[in-house]
Amino acid sequence: MTPNLYHDAITSLKSGGVILYPSDTIWGLGCDVRNDSSIEKLLQIKNRPAEKGLIVLISKIEQLSEYVEEVPEIAWDLVDFAEDPLTVIYPKGKNVSAHLLGPDGSIAIRLVKDEFCKGLIYRYQRGLVSTSANISGEPSPIDFESISGSIKEQVDYILKNPNPVKGNKKPSKIVKLGLGGDYSLIRG
Repeated sequence: MTPNLYHDAITSLKSGGVILYPSDTIWGLGCDVRNDSSIEKLLQIKNRPAEKGLIVLISKIEQLSEYVEEVPEIAWDLVDFAEDPLTVIYPKGKNVSAHLLGPDGSIAIRLVKDEFCKGLIYRYQRGLVSTSANISGEPSPIDFESISGSIKEQVDYILKNPNPVKGNKKPSKIVKLGLGGDYSLIRG
């Protein structure tokens, strides 16, 4: 896979664009974690209320400290050893748009293990906002063909994997952590 594959997507992200791309789970919409106007555009494309949460994708575990005030000890093992995609909601987020924080200041982050998606985030050198590439309330798209034409028309760039992974892609599991090590399963 050549680094040039990601060039236009990264250029779009850096200029405030919203991209359509295959995430580590399903097709997603992505933008910069610090750019309020990009996130607002993403929400508008999805027709999604701002109060519904968004996820931050990272490419390496060390990035947790960049976006989480205090990483609960249990998180390191949970994230590192998860076999399936796992989104963890941490108690206090930082260094991101307020749009990415829950009412309690929490932040949802997933360490991606899919090489294509990881390559995009690694080369961008910053976390990536991620949400399913569907109109709010509609089914999440598992393949490019099932993505609404209106979404494809409104994004700034479409990034396709030249070697797509076949299989049963589905949204990640979601766990919410507390500072004391307590946790609850939000989506299994």
